[in-house]
Amino acid sequence: MFDPANDIKRWRESELTHGRVAMLAALGFVVGEQLEDFPAFMNFDGSITGPAIYQFQQVEEARPLFWESLLLFIGLAESFRVADEYEPGTLGFDPLGLKPSDPEELFELETKELNNGRLAMIGVAGFVLQELAVKRGIFEHLALYLEREAILEIEDLDPALNIALPTIP
Repeated sequence: MFDPANDIKRWRESELTHGRVAMLAALGFVVGEQLEDFPAFMNFDGSITGPAIYQFQQVEEARPLFWESLLLFIGLAESFRVADEYEPGTLGFDPLGLKPSDPEELFELETKELNNGRLAMIGVAGFVLQELAVKRGIFEHLALYLEREAILEIEDLDPALNIALPTIP
């Protein structure tokens, strides 16, 4: 049945959901690369290392039931959407009571969340493309970039200073 108003609501909810997933993914990229040996991440032997994009394959080898567990969790979260009292964009989980009761405040909060989610989607796409292109982690590449920028700034100084510059691979 043709119902553009409901389609727009569904698209907004989908964008909100994808933005939330992207925000978690951006956090996962950063945390996964920085805390490789942290025991809470089920990496007790330190076998999962390197750029985050390649850690997915390592997780599958180290934890064979990881993807099945993830799909079960996603299915559980999606099962809340078929409930009669389902409110689009929420799973009914607000233990701190942060959801505003005023519809205008809620719309403003959702708009901010959408914008942050859009930025996170772009950021995660950038993380993935960067790691696939240069085969280095995010922070490793950032350190090389900052080092290169510092050298360029030093080169712009007076040549009479005779500063020996390191070579960057």
